[in-house]
Amino acid sequence: MPGPDDAIVLENVCKSFGDFNVLNGISLTVKKGSITVLLGPSGTGKSVLLRILVGLMRPDSGRVFVGQQDIAQLDDKRSRDRKTLFEVRRKFGMLFQDGALFDDITVFENVAFPMRMHTKMSEDEIRAKVSDKLARVGLPHAVDKYPSELSGGMRKRVAFARAIALEPEIVLCDEPSSGLDPVMSATLDELIMEMHRTLGLCFIVISHDTAEALTIADTIGMLASGKLVHYGPRADLEHECHPALRQFFDRETEGPIKVV
Repeated sequence: MPGPDDAIVLENVCKSFGDFNVLNGISLTVKKGSITVLLGPSGTGKSVLLRILVGLMRPDSGRVFVGQQDIAQLDDKRSRDRKTLFEVRRKFGMLFQDGALFDDITVFENVAFPMRMHTKMSEDEIRAKVSDKLARVGLPHAVDKYPSELSGGMRKRVAFARAIALEPEIVLCDEPSSGLDPVMSATLDELIMEMHRTLGLCFIVISHDTAEALTIADTIGMLASGKLVHYGPRADLEHECHPALRQFFDRETEGPIKVV
């Protein structure tokens, strides 16, 4: 069972698609107000794990606690469970790999979208919230622009503002630096750390970028072949000898992670 300082607890979570075991007995604890980075090769189940965390996919077995609620037991086909799942999902913000902005509406409307969908805020309240969130990501003057008028880095920052629009407790980031140059990647890392420092948000970041993990993470996990082969404080990495982890950080082509 989760303790008072635990944001998320997974206990022996398994998920398969046909004969393919995507997640095989995953157990981990994410502390409130922490930054956890989950690394791993493509196809190892990182994005599936994110979907399970927000109740968009149910594991085949195991327990998934968000706070004190085990969402693995909830079924969105039941109205009572749907209400509970909605309340749990309100705890999360999501930064998608491609930003997932709506191209046909302005930056302001993109950030305002979750507020209009899920709250009863007045227009004045929405405008104030949008202004605050865009200021936090360094884009206070972009309100009237369309996503097509923005650089890749600016689009990611707008997506970040939208992810925190409803002031979640936990922000899930799926490959946040994907498609960005090293400078913009570093800018986004600094933004994550600033939001962590000023708002106390808990971050779970899916990444292939070992430099990003070493920069921002309190805790680093490594998924390989459906298993969590490493999970612990960043400082523990220097003592970790698991072959898949070492291969990943050392950028070696030979090892348990197969090149396909």
